[in-house]
Amino acid sequence: MFIGVLFSLILLAMLVGIGLIIFLLVRKFLQVNPTDMNSVKDTYQGVVKNMNQKLTVRGVIIGILAIVMLIPLGMFEGVVHERNGLYRNVLQEISNTWGGQQTLQAPILVIPFVIEHVSKETTTDEYDREKTKTKIKYLTRYAVHLPKDLKIDVDLLEEHRKRGIYDSLVYKADISLSGSFEKPNIESLSDHIHRIDWDKAFVILGLSDTRAINNVTSLNWNGVENGFNSGTKLTKLLQYGFHASLADFDSSKDKHEFNANLSVNGSKGFRFAPFGENTVVNMNSSWPHPSFQGMTLPTEYKIKEDGFSSMWSIPHLARNFPQSWESSSNSYNLNEFIAGVDLFEPVFLYSKVIRAVKYGILFVGLTFLTFLIFELTMQARLHFVQYGLIGITLSLFYLILLSVAEHMEFLTAYIIAAAINVGLITLYTAAALKSWSRSGVILVLLGALYSVLYSLLQLEDYALLMGTMLLLSVLMVLMYVTRNLRVNTSDSSQIPHLGNG
Repeated sequence: MFIGVLFSLILLAMLVGIGLIIFLLVRKFLQVNPTDMNSVKDTYQGVVKNMNQKLTVRGVIIGILAIVMLIPLGMFEGVVHERNGLYRNVLQEISNTWGGQQTLQAPILVIPFVIEHVSKETTTDEYDREKTKTKIKYLTRYAVHLPKDLKIDVDLLEEHRKRGIYDSLVYKADISLSGSFEKPNIESLSDHIHRIDWDKAFVILGLSDTRAINNVTSLNWNGVENGFNSGTKLTKLLQYGFHASLADFDSSKDKHEFNANLSVNGSKGFRFAPFGENTVVNMNSSWPHPSFQGMTLPTEYKIKEDGFSSMWSIPHLARNFPQSWESSSNSYNLNEFIAGVDLFEPVFLYSKVIRAVKYGILFVGLTFLTFLIFELTMQARLHFVQYGLIGITLSLFYLILLSVAEHMEFLTAYIIAAAINVGLITLYTAAALKSWSRSGVILVLLGALYSVLYSLLQLEDYALLMGTMLLLSVLMVLMYVTRNLRVNTSDSSQIPHLGNG
């Protein structure tokens, strides 16, 4: 917070400095010596009306040219969106091969049991005598139980994967599960239980992208190792994941403890389902830009430059499904209560360039305005074609920035693009106006504007505030410079002044 405020104060000082520079330059060029006022007045009064008319026409035409510059700016913004779309496609391709957003839904204890289903069928024979037959069917059902206590520890290790010129942020997640189950009360689920198949019990671990599994240890159940097998066995309950059979399930125990470890690849973010009656999740990462998502936020979290740590403590009352149910008679949405984190990339390349393009018309307008001031105060004018070429050069900055930034760090690319543009326009202005001092004004103005623009692009929380202050600063300078303009109602009007009156 302190760094952001300090940076904002520095940027504010830069804005004030730019305004002061523009004001001093304009005042220098427009200042009229009082001792020469009488001689100037006689000469000036004869041409002031004609000059004002010509200046108005040129101002309108140059304003139209500035608006026309929105066309190349819009075209370049379209290129940025196109490259952004290509980048998103590459990210999706990397995600498809490395692993997408992972959602952990585990563990679930499932115990099969058999119910006795009795039905009666009444038939009529040829003599209209009714006969009743009793049919007995034995149907397999599944008792679903969630843990009493559940603790999940997750370490997200961020990595970067490259494809061509594009870089994708991905992660490896080291996950540790531990907790306990109470003795299942299966008798409460049905009044027609024929048999409970304790030896066919199994535990499901749900994982949204099983293709990205690196390693899974055996399930430690009451101190006994049980290997995992592919598939959940109950796809209507959980579609993706794996299971471990508990052939030696001890139905006499009141408490069953478990633990398991797994390592998976993923990208974008990580989610978990709080299946425990009491669920505690600890998540750590060296990535310093977390974006917490889901139905609930962390109870505690710390974000530092070297990463973040977070902790969720979630009771079972927060969700809308119970701890135990029979799978065929009740269908619950186990995805309704999910929480987790996204590995957020703040102000990445394409969003920076798109934001920069939005300031493009301001750059064009301020530069054209400076040239108009030259025309008002000096015997030097630019052709409308030259205005157009300068405007296109200003617009081309964003395309240069994008093409260079895709191959190197943004700051280096920005300096290169700004140096090319400022140097090109300065040299062109010097040749067109036959004056290095006047082109020096453009050099200072563009250098200051590009410095301010870079500062705005680096801000996350204060960008809108600083951008608004920049516009207000420009407006205040313009209002001060034009405060003494007069409308000439006759040939004998007073001379209009732009400086101190």
